[in-house]
Amino acid sequence: MIQRLAVAGLLILAGAGGPAVAAKAKPQATGAFDGLWSVLIITEQGTCDRGYRYAVRIKGGRVGHADPANSSFRISGNVGSGGAARVNVARGNQSASGAGRLSRNAGSGRWKSAKGECSGVWQAERRGS
Repeated sequence: MIQRLAVAGLLILAGAGGPAVAAKAKPQATGAFDGLWSVLIITEQGTCDRGYRYAVRIKGGRVGHADPANSSFRISGNVGSGGAARVNVARGNQSASGAGRLSRNAGSGRWKSAKGECSGVWQAERRGS
């Protein structure tokens, strides 16, 4: 359902990459932002569930699942060398995208579902390497 999908987005950094991600951040070669991150997704508008927390991994500036074998959705995106983050999350025919900025150990930004029925904010916190 879009509720879970939107929350996963961002993640946010949290998605399915490609055309749905406008103006992708150029991925970095090695990683000031690489490692495990905990991402909290909060819905501010729409009927999506209020909030979720997900674990993501950044490697070489690319955003993905912390445990891709145990996921029902697709997540991809990029973090640029300056911390600009763009992410897309998809499950079935539903998707959400997010954008924001990471610093050394934290980050934040905004997300919205592809059809515009939900939107909100995300917050990220580094958990390890």
